[in-house]
Amino acid sequence: MSEEDKAVKEQAEQQTGNKKVRLRVNQSDMETTYANSFRPVASTEEVMLDFGINQTFPVAGKKDDGPSAEIVFNVSSRVVLNFFTAKRLAVALGQLVNNYEKEFGEIKLNAADRRVAKEAPKGKK
Repeated sequence: MSEEDKAVKEQAEQQTGNKKVRLRVNQSDMETTYANSFRPVASTEEVMLDFGINQTFPVAGKKDDGPSAEIVFNVSSRVVLNFFTAKRLAVALGQLVNNYEKEFGEIKLNAADRRVAKEAPKGKK
């Protein structure tokens, strides 16, 4: 058992007083949304996670030294957590990503590292 797994197990035991409990999940009010981006914001008491969609638009009337594109982050959902829950979320996400990478390989965050070189069509150079 990893150190993270031990920490999660210990925390569960502390919260339940070492009693066996059954967790029932009620999904009747759940909403499902998609996000390709997030923005974390913290105060002294809470962590706010804004989720949404990044969209890239070309800049009209581009100047030679100006940006060629603009990224707009459309926030659609905000989740507010206390720091204890945020830490549990961080541990759980870390475990999920580690398990995924063990099975499927490293997730490359840099898009340039994920690009596959295209071969030139036969007969053309």
